[in-house]
Formats: sequence, C-alpha cells, structure tokens
Amino acid sequence: MITAWILREGHLQQQPVTAAGHLVSDAVWLDLDKPSPVELRWIEEAYQQRLPDIHELAEIEASSRFFQDNDGLHVRAFFLHEIPDQPSNVSVGFVLNEGRLFTLRDEALITFQQYGQKLVTKRESAVDAFGIMLGLFEFKVDQLADLLEQLHIELEKLNARVFHAGERDFDEVLTLLAAIQDRNDKARLSLMDKQRGLSFLLRSRSCPKDKLPLLREILRDINSLNEHSTFLFEKMQFLMDATTGRINTEQNKIIKIFSIAALVFLPPTIIASIFGMIFRFMPDVWWQFGFPLAIILMVAAVFTRYLYFKHKGWL
Repeated sequence: MITAWILREGHLQQQPVTAAGHLVSDAVWLDLDKPSPVELRWIEEAYQQRLPDIHELAEIEASSRFFQDNDGLHVRAFFLHEIPDQPSNVSVGFVLNEGRLFTLRDEALITFQQYGQKLVTKRESAVDAFGIMLGLFEFKVDQLADLLEQLHIELEKLNARVFHAGERDFDEVLTLLAAIQDRNDKARLSLMDKQRGLSFLLRSRSCPKDKLPLLREILRDINSLNEHSTFLFEKMQFLMDATTGRINTEQNKIIKIFSIAALVFLPPTIIASIFGMIFRFMPDVWWQFGFPLAIILMVAAVFTRYLYFKHKGWL
C-alpha cells in the first residue's frame, strides 16, 4: 500500500495511491506499507527511484543501515511496534532523494498513522522531506518517553508488592518483571538505533542548517531516555534479586518449620520406640503405671523442647 503526501498551498495533503497515475511530481513523502513488486515498479517509473527490497531492511551492520549512494540518502531505524503482550521492533527504511522522502516497512505501524493525523490537522510545521523524517523520529522518541514513564509507574507498583509483608504470589511478580524488562530492552534498542541514524546524519552533513537544532534536540532527548532506560534496567534487576531472595526466604522458613518439628518430636519417638518393644524379658512391661508414665514423658519432651526453641527465638 502506498500513501502519498502532496504539498499544496503550504501544507501537506494525504492521498492513497491505487494506480500509477496517482504518483504526482509534487509528492513530498511516499509511505510504502508492505509494498508489492508492482507498487515498487510504479515508484521506479514515476520518480526514477530504486528502493531497497523489504528484506534488506533487517540487516544490522552500520554500513547497510546508514549510507549514501546514487539512489539518495539511506537511513534505516527500528520503530517499536507496541503489540499488546508482544512488542517488537520493526525496521523502517528512509530514503531521501531530490527533496522527496520514501519510507518502507513490512508492518502497519500506529506511529505513522498518528503522525499522519498530526500532519493533516496542521499541527506539524514540517513541510519538506527532511523535516518529515526528523518529525517522525521526534514523534517516536516522544512515544518511547511515554512508554518509559509507564514502565516506571509499573515498577513502582511492583516494588511495593515485593516488599509488602503479605505478598505471596511471587510467580506473578517475576512474570510481570520479565514482561517489563522485555519492553524496556526493546525500547532501548529502538532508541539506540535512532541515535546511530541521527548521528550519521549529523556526521554526513546532509542535514539542512535550519534543521540542525531539531536534530541535536532529538539526540539530547535520546541520550536522556537511554540513561532513564538504564536506571529502569538496574531497578528491575534489583527487584528480581529481591523477589528471588524473598522466595528463598519463604522456602527456608518452611524447611525450618519442618526441621524444628522433627527435632521436637524426636525424643517422644525414641520413648515410644523403647516402650513399644515386645521382647519376652523387659522390665516394667507389666507395671500398671508404665503406660501413663510413657505418655507423660513424651508430652514433657515435646513441651520442654518447644520452650527451648521459643527461648532461642527459633520459633
């Protein structure tokens, strides 16, 4: 699917492209979502622009993600796709050539839809190709900042649960911590990849002078978010260690109770074993007070051991 953004009377207008004839010369941004070979051929015929294959976007080496050639300036960046319970990073290809921006991806990202709505409502001042690309980066960085803030709130709630005396459902706590860490890791990867792409634009001096302040501002925001992501990672590690420690403590308490119970009932067991023997010649076997005495000895052994352990603070 191709969506064209056309500059008309100082602002951008959105137009879906369903035929080759819809690709007009004044299009500033061509957004390709899961483009078919036919749609890629339309782009090449209309603008003499060769675009990379969609499978090439997944390459991770820097030389394949940030470069400039005869087909224009190429930048590829991870955009976090916030699918419920299954977030993933989608590699998006940006190609800038002759004042026109081409974006390619193999997923329908909500970020592009929301940014498009921002352009339509004229709340976005960028009306050239480079400004649109930086606007997309800035918009996504703002979304990632909101995500990290949400993760911080969720961590604070889990922090209260981990150190609450009545908490027992530690399996759920560990599951939630693992989910938060996964989202934080993927957000951090998205930020770091954008940082590499923007740093390439800064080093290559391909950024227009009037866009340099915005580019540097986005880089500063990414640096601060990376630091916050690192803080969240360290806090998650601390909570995981604390949760594991509490699980071990609870298990040790159970083992301790069983161990003390075994020690408490050991003397009565010995007494009962002795008095329960049925040898032919045993003293006091026919004594009428033998059974009550055995019961008294067993109860006394249990009671004295209980008092001893209580005095030592083991119970």
